[in-house]
Amino acid sequence: MGNVLAMANLPPYWITRKKRGNLPNPGSFDELHRSCKEVFPQQMEGVKLIINKPLSTHLKVSHSIHMSTIGQSSYRFNAKYVGDSQPSPTEIFPTLTGDLDNSGSLNAQIVCLLADRIRSKTVFQTYRSKFLTWQIDGEYRGDDCTISLTLGNPDLLNESVILVTHFLQSITPRLVLGGELVYHQRMGEEGAIFTMAGKYTAQNWAATLNIGYGGAHGSYYHKANEQIQVGVEFEANTRLQETSFAFGYHINIPKANVIFKGMVDSSWCVGGILEKKLPPLPVTLALGAFMNHWKNRFNCGFTVTVG
Repeated sequence: MGNVLAMANLPPYWITRKKRGNLPNPGSFDELHRSCKEVFPQQMEGVKLIINKPLSTHLKVSHSIHMSTIGQSSYRFNAKYVGDSQPSPTEIFPTLTGDLDNSGSLNAQIVCLLADRIRSKTVFQTYRSKFLTWQIDGEYRGDDCTISLTLGNPDLLNESVILVTHFLQSITPRLVLGGELVYHQRMGEEGAIFTMAGKYTAQNWAATLNIGYGGAHGSYYHKANEQIQVGVEFEANTRLQETSFAFGYHINIPKANVIFKGMVDSSWCVGGILEKKLPPLPVTLALGAFMNHWKNRFNCGFTVTVG
């Protein structure tokens, strides 16, 4: 009886927060469509050799040689350092990554955990030894919400900047709602675009929708069983008056150490990738082929990954 009277005297906001205290964190805005996108195969062509070499428990380097059939061949060197802080199974802080190719293009990224709930990411990019872009991200992860702010290419002399803010809130254990606001200013011109977002996650499927002034982006992911996953993606651009649709599937055969990914989209592009691991050797073979019937283009590729 005493507990009931105590709850009756509490402010309504406190009672609401108490009921919602067990809601999960919705994650990052950029990860809303991740489960669906991971089903689709990444296009590949030519022959690629990737060698991964761990130098220590914190430092790992890789070499990549790509002999292309439609463009210039290239070499890439990648180095990645990870720290000791691991707040979740999928996150390790700090993380420093650098990717450099033979033309002098650099992509560097630094991810730090500033506090228990605050993450920071800095990205630098150059193209052929010339500065291209840089951005700074700050993200706060609460018990049931995520707030992030991105500052891109700030230039005080030319009065240009790109500002992006995200907000996600867990409404129920399965429903997440939020939005994205993009503000840009360059040479006296400025504008803003707001996009609403929502995601519903069930036991074995998830549906996500982003809709705003620029168009809509929807995805549906379904895990049929431990071996089969499918994904459907839909995009509509109101400014370009274009609409696209894609269907992808992921098949995993653990006993054969084989993974197959396939896709087909509204432009009649059909493709697939077959990955085969060769235990006990640390070698993975991948063979892919993609055919665009409207443009009469056919690309195939072969990749060998060591390590």
